[in-house]
Amino acid sequence: MRAARYYGPRDVRVEEIEPETVGANDVRVEVAACGICGSDLHEYAAGPITIPEAPHPVTGDAIPITIGHEIGGTIVETGADVALEEGTNVAVNPIVWCGDCQYCDEGNYHLCQSGGFVGLSGGGGGFSENVVVSAETVVPVPDDVPAELAALVEPFTVGVHAVEQSGLGPGDTAAVFGSGPIGLTVLQAALAAGAGPVYVSEPLATRRTRAADCGADVTIDPSDGDPVSSIRDETGGVDVAFEVAGVEQSLNQALSVTRSGGTTTIVSLFEDSVSIEPTDIVVAERTVVGTAAFEGGPLSDREFGTTVRNFATGDFDPESLVTSRIDLEDIVEDGFETLIEGESDEVKILVRP
Repeated sequence: MRAARYYGPRDVRVEEIEPETVGANDVRVEVAACGICGSDLHEYAAGPITIPEAPHPVTGDAIPITIGHEIGGTIVETGADVALEEGTNVAVNPIVWCGDCQYCDEGNYHLCQSGGFVGLSGGGGGFSENVVVSAETVVPVPDDVPAELAALVEPFTVGVHAVEQSGLGPGDTAAVFGSGPIGLTVLQAALAAGAGPVYVSEPLATRRTRAADCGADVTIDPSDGDPVSSIRDETGGVDVAFEVAGVEQSLNQALSVTRSGGTTTIVSLFEDSVSIEPTDIVVAERTVVGTAAFEGGPLSDREFGTTVRNFATGDFDPESLVTSRIDLEDIVEDGFETLIEGESDEVKILVRP
């Protein structure tokens, strides 16, 4: 089958590989679409960061690996011990876990000390015609959700987990710094949790428009004034802020925009070290929370299930993220290279094999 394989920075090759065999507890998912994630982009531009150069402790795989972890598709083959039916449309929870460390013992499979992600740590990947995964990691989607949009369950669940980690509750005010794909999922998850008003700070006009379309009460251009002052003038400081841009300026804005006793949740991965002023956190008794992906392993359907239900009710709009659909053969030129352009209007590109 055809698959996109990662060999190193700016070296992704679409080539023929042998499909994996299906074990007794596995399913084969025919990939309808796989989204290009920011972590994929970091690996392409500056990696390998998390992609293993030596055999991964769980998957045993190393460069070159098939990449892609935002996977939606259809079950086309099941193992002998699997109850799921062929023809079921599913999202794949990509968490990889060892099952033997203290975090796995606690049920925190996403924090596994040897863990990772399908499509980043080996174990197959979604930029391919099909992928073989453990049956407990696939989550069925409603009949009215196209298989390709099931690829959006993963990024939306990042937003769900971030909002749950933040402690945000109904009626809380919130600010989101950055409205790329994950910023938009955080926005929609915050609104679904009852937050309001929700402010979004984003320098790109097209992304501010998209945030407004997704329900943001106020959008702010941080290059045209201080978003912290604007938001604090109206609220006195929000209850919860989310940093989803991954730059020093937005992190400090997210820290200082909260009220005394408020919470800042950091969702981004940062390529470079940043400076903050800890005294501002201490004096105002603010809380800073980190959020990592979502629940996985045997709990794969918990937060993924929340996202799927919000797809069904219409509280989440998966199509709101999608700006392009491309073929697997075009993943480098029309996918990775397009997205690393600083002024690209793209939000989420879906790759169809």
